[in-house]
Amino acid sequence: MIRLFVPAMLGLILFASALTGAAKNVFDYTLNTIDGQPAPLSAYKGKVVMLVNVASRCGFTPQYTALESTYEKYKERGFVIVGIPANNFGAQEPGTNQEIKTFCQSKYNVTFPMMSKVSVKGDDKAPLYQYLTDKSANEKTGGDIQWNFTKFLVGPDGQIIARFEPKVTPDSPEVTGAIEQALALVKH
Repeated sequence: MIRLFVPAMLGLILFASALTGAAKNVFDYTLNTIDGQPAPLSAYKGKVVMLVNVASRCGFTPQYTALESTYEKYKERGFVIVGIPANNFGAQEPGTNQEIKTFCQSKYNVTFPMMSKVSVKGDDKAPLYQYLTDKSANEKTGGDIQWNFTKFLVGPDGQIIARFEPKVTPDSPEVTGAIEQALALVKH
């Protein structure tokens, strides 16, 4: 009797969580590309992903150079960076998606995927960032985004591995070491 009960309960729990929209990992979310097309993050299942809230007029904006070089260094091994523009801090990303795209390509030769501008804090916080910053769901990496260029490293299973604050550069030993370790989990 117990063997039948437990799987039945598990099925009900999974069904209930699907109904409530409770996400279990990053790959349960969809953003829009910088060109406005739906971009399910599930497309990155099996890869190591770095999610970064970016801004064009920030003191950390030169990190685009390190983001691009890190992306180029590891992309063939199953790594992707996803740039997510946000205008939440000092109005440092005031442009339209097209202006942001042009800036990133012309000034920093960005080739990693860029998404449409979202809010990463406040009442209009994007669902992805509600999940990323939820301390009850992500005890070690949750908490409000403090500024532009906060980086979340996500494993091939969609679970958050690490969070790096803006001052930690994408090419720092701390970040590249975590990327290397996560890439060891990628099946080729």
